Amino acid sequence: MELSYCVTNTDARELALACVDAIKRAHPDGLEHEIIVLDNASQDGSAAALGAIEGVRVITRERRGGAASNRTILLREARGELCLLLDEDTELRPGSVAALVAALRAEPRAAVAGAQLVYPNGSKSPCAWRLPGVGTAIAQLLFLGGALVTQSGGGAVRTVGWVQSAAMLVRREAAQAVGWWDPAFFLYSDETDFQKRLHDAGWQVLHVPASRVVHREQLSTDAAGVARRIVQFHRGRDLYMRKHHSRAAVYLSRLLWSASYLPRALVAALRPGEHPGRYLLHARQALRPGSGGESMAEVAEAFNRRLSSAQAERSGG
Repeated sequence: MELSYCVTNTDARELALACVDAIKRAHPDGLEHEIIVLDNASQDGSAAALGAIEGVRVITRERRGGAASNRTILLREARGELCLLLDEDTELRPGSVAALVAALRAEPRAAVAGAQLVYPNGSKSPCAWRLPGVGTAIAQLLFLGGALVTQSGGGAVRTVGWVQSAAMLVRREAAQAVGWWDPAFFLYSDETDFQKRLHDAGWQVLHVPASRVVHREQLSTDAAGVARRIVQFHRGRDLYMRKHHSRAAVYLSRLLWSASYLPRALVAALRPGEHPGRYLLHARQALRPGSGGESMAEVAEAFNRRLSSAQAERSGG
């Protein structure tokens, strides 16, 4: 098997169906492949709808898991030499798959090739960056992140620190060699940690501008949902820093990242429709990532407890 499409879906049936439809339309002729969808304990009928599509294998999780564990399950189950990890809110464009496959075939020491993500209106989304550290924190504080940290500019294939995993082609043997994804990460920085370990093992990570993939970024728009994502983001990044950097670098980066959000909060306060409170929450969580505030991991744990209680009640009845 040459290529496995590996889609993760959580309660987004229509988006997942559209993602699979785009896979079928964008798949290059003559490339042996399979389509696997991991359904993350969805409650909207996703598993049944996806399982009814010819050629789609559905893996159903009974309990909701994090991104890292979901991706490891997909990679372990995949039979392809190359595995294209996709979020359910992505849509492959014609030529996107062929460009990613060609990039990895042209560079045998590359383990990952990331697509250029675009918004539904066609504009580019930042999707490749330098690996996090004190230097990137300083750049953000000085408003130089776009120039010094973001690496998804240009039109040629280039080696980068890490790419966003919404549309990421992975050489399966490399993923297995570094021990898959680290399950300690629930969401955010899970792919960063994975790619850091690939770099440490001598592999390269590529950004492929010719591969265009629409990413709808269906994030929660309610205040509580946004707050949970902010909390989860900083806990994930801090876990990455503690795993790969010294204690001094961890504490210095916390201070730098926290300080970088304060002028942004001030600017937001002066602009109609902006949300300075979100920047202040970023500042607080960057400084004290383990502080109060519900994370997405905790929401998933509560969801799983409710499922267990409901199943116990049905069994008892």
